[in-house]
Amino acid sequence: MASSHSSSPVPRPGSGGRDGIYRKDRDPSPPRCRTIRSLPDVCPKEPTGEVRGLCNGPSVVAEHDRWTVLSSKVNLPAALNDPRLAKRESDFFTKTWGLDFAETEVMPSFYLPNITREDFGPYLQEMAQRERIHERCKTICPNKDDVDAVSSITTNHDKSRAELEQVPKIFMKPDFALDDPATFNNVLPWSHFNSAGGKSSRDVASSKLLQEKLSHYLDVVEVSIARQISLRSEAFFHAMSSQHELQDRLQETQQAVAVLRGRTAAMDRVMCQGPLQALRKAMTRNNCVKLHNKLKLMAAVHQTQPTVQLLLSTSEFVGALELIATTKEVLQQELQGIHSFRHLGSQLCELEKLIDKMMVEDFSMYSRSDLSRSLKDEPQVLEKERLESLVFGLLRQRKLDFLDIYSDEMILAAKAIVTQCVTDSVVHIEEIDTEVVIKQADQMRLMTFPQWFELLKNVFECFLLFLQRIKATLNIIRNVVVEVLNSNQKNRLLEQASSGASGQETSQSPSVLQGEAELAYLTHEGLFISDALNEAHSTVGSRIQQGRLETAGSDLTSGTSEMSASREQITESGLGENMMPTELELNRVVNNVQELLYTASDVSHDRCVKVLTARAKDGSLERLSSAEFVCLSQAVEGFVRDTEELSGRRSVSLRGALQSQANRFVHRFHEERKTKLSLLLDNERWKQAEVPAEFQDLVNSIADGKITLPERKTTGPDEKKPAEFLLVNGQKYAVVGTVLLLIRIFLEYCQCVNDIPSIATDMLTRLSDLLKHFNSRSCQLVLGAGALQVVGLKTITTKNLALASRCLQLVVHYIPIIRAHFETKLQPKQFSVLRHFDHITKDYNDHIAEISAKLVAIMDSLFEKVLSKYEVKAPMPSACFRNVCKQMAKMHEAIYELLPEEQTQMLFLRINASFKMHLKRQLARLGVINDGGPQHGLVVVDVAFYTENIQALKSLERLDLNMAEIWEQKR
Repeated sequence: MASSHSSSPVPRPGSGGRDGIYRKDRDPSPPRCRTIRSLPDVCPKEPTGEVRGLCNGPSVVAEHDRWTVLSSKVNLPAALNDPRLAKRESDFFTKTWGLDFAETEVMPSFYLPNITREDFGPYLQEMAQRERIHERCKTICPNKDDVDAVSSITTNHDKSRAELEQVPKIFMKPDFALDDPATFNNVLPWSHFNSAGGKSSRDVASSKLLQEKLSHYLDVVEVSIARQISLRSEAFFHAMSSQHELQDRLQETQQAVAVLRGRTAAMDRVMCQGPLQALRKAMTRNNCVKLHNKLKLMAAVHQTQPTVQLLLSTSEFVGALELIATTKEVLQQELQGIHSFRHLGSQLCELEKLIDKMMVEDFSMYSRSDLSRSLKDEPQVLEKERLESLVFGLLRQRKLDFLDIYSDEMILAAKAIVTQCVTDSVVHIEEIDTEVVIKQADQMRLMTFPQWFELLKNVFECFLLFLQRIKATLNIIRNVVVEVLNSNQKNRLLEQASSGASGQETSQSPSVLQGEAELAYLTHEGLFISDALNEAHSTVGSRIQQGRLETAGSDLTSGTSEMSASREQITESGLGENMMPTELELNRVVNNVQELLYTASDVSHDRCVKVLTARAKDGSLERLSSAEFVCLSQAVEGFVRDTEELSGRRSVSLRGALQSQANRFVHRFHEERKTKLSLLLDNERWKQAEVPAEFQDLVNSIADGKITLPERKTTGPDEKKPAEFLLVNGQKYAVVGTVLLLIRIFLEYCQCVNDIPSIATDMLTRLSDLLKHFNSRSCQLVLGAGALQVVGLKTITTKNLALASRCLQLVVHYIPIIRAHFETKLQPKQFSVLRHFDHITKDYNDHIAEISAKLVAIMDSLFEKVLSKYEVKAPMPSACFRNVCKQMAKMHEAIYELLPEEQTQMLFLRINASFKMHLKRQLARLGVINDGGPQHGLVVVDVAFYTENIQALKSLERLDLNMAEIWEQKR
């Protein structure tokens, strides 16, 4: 059979055992060699009742003369903890291993080399080839004995396997060990053969049957073993050399177990039955103690009313309510039917109603004092413990509307904040007589903007402190509600667990539960035994009230230390469970706390709106400068952003009021600049203006991506002189003074949008209206010749037209830049308003095209007038062609410096085409054809003169008159 792993021999060098196998000495005498004995029978003889000696086995009971680790009565750390030391060492090693222990770093030996895997590299390389050759030879040439053994093993395998399956599996387990009591009793069930009156015939038959069965198993195993021995005889006999030692130890272990069992039975008689008798007497004593405790409980209940009065004097509402609830429960359970307490229940109910009124009044007073105190240099939360006690008490009594009281007080406090801020500001202003101007709105309108703005910032600061204080207070209230909610959930889970446990333990009798309770009482040795059994047995929960009332009665003389922990009692105990709100109600209270914070933010914004509208009633906010309104907008946005971070919700009232004022401001802002632009256009003489250095710097900053107004620089001695042209991205723009101011005006619009992003859509609409106004008004003044009457110009020259066209081109250049800037300030859903820029660009381009057409039309009318008098006769060149070339040179001189080279070429191409058309028409009228005659020769001379004069002009060198296009076909 398999042997136990724990009993396998361990080789020890130099030991006295044979073959290097270590054996424990049984006596102090030198070890002696024993002869090899045969294997004993698997089933030993029947027990005879004789006591076996322990001298032949490793017994921890009999070996008193040898000290082993098992003989130690104290653990090793306790032994090393020297009691003679005055101070215990805190270090783990010195505490465990003594004072002489010191941590030292073990240095590596200098004489031992550092062995790595690379040191075995040559050996592995040398042996790898030999190993591969050896493995290949084994697969190619198998052993002859192995081939013969395979055939015999295959034939006998099935037969031996079927026989071995008859043997129980327990004998085949690798961890089979007879020194295990369970295995021993399973193999040899002695309990079947031990009878009270001695041996019977049935026991004898059972033992014989068991012996025959085990003998059969032994035969099967021996046959299998013999078969295996025939195959592995050498290995088997080598293993048998240690099997004898194993059998000897099994016998010794069997004897030791029998002796230990006998001694255990003696210990049970001597050491257990006596203490059980003492426990019964202790239970009898406990019955007397219970009677005494009942009398003490009555005395504690009698002191309930004075204790409640004492707790109320220190505002311990929760402790008083807890004591009243506990007393009621004790009266209903423990002291039910006692005649002297028949009126105490109704008295406690009336006292509880009185406490409810006191808590509501106290919470109202607390809210009023907390919200009306100074906002500066004081803590955020006033009397935190008092607030927590009030909230616990109100929740316990289901007074869930206490937040409405706080809300009413909060609204009154918000009104008082504004009043106090206005009063403090007016006191320092001597120009305002408070006896004459009584209303605060009138007083605010009499302030200058810096004074009123300082007042507004003070109001914002006070309301931020106000909201921070409210948030801190509401966080305390919310934490209390969440704590009660978690306590309810925990109690519900404990009830479910206890109900499940009680369902499984219904088979236990009440006497068993009572016995456990008494045993736990003796273990704890106190009056709070029910606290220890409360979670396990809900049936003894009434003892909680008994212990706490006794504590309350004792605190009446020694202080109320127990009642000061009433908050922990209400969250940990289940006494007020029926009185506490449900989870749904508590969740609603948590939501109401958050809503109250939102309300506080809305109330603060509404009061600030009152301050804003009171100032704006006479339109003073509309008359602010851009910088002043930007400061106002930034202050409001900062306050709104801070309140949103505090409350966690976006408020719209103050932003809406600011937006309304912003719309009025934008309207006035736009009207001022539109009027200014109209006045500039009405006074514009459409002559090229010099470009100051500040405007060139402004254009350069736009090219660098800065769509803002630069700070004004102070004039110095090294100030740059005005330039003739405006340079934009390397191109020269000849402009009038109105366009330079227009660039600054639309940058003011962009700057305003940077400072006040909320008015981006309104500003875009107004700016598009301004650009349309410039386009239409300039068209009326130049193309429509309105400047003749408005400014008093004698005529609209080609130079005026070219200059107007170039100014329009400059504005068209900046429209995409303005559009991109506004696009960054708009929301994606507002991008539709950007289409205004597309319409404006189209209108400007149409205007530019009309000016070009007007220039062509001027020359066209000139050609028609001059060429109508053209005659083909000497002298050549004719006066007509000389006049045309003179007018072309004047046109070129007027527009060349104003328009770029490409536009000049395109314009003269169109003028040249017009000239060819009129010349062709006049030649057709005169009947001159391409026949090589005299008239044809004269026309050729005039055309050559025209071409020479046109090509002499700058940027028109490639311009030519194609003669083939002006002649009629030869008839």
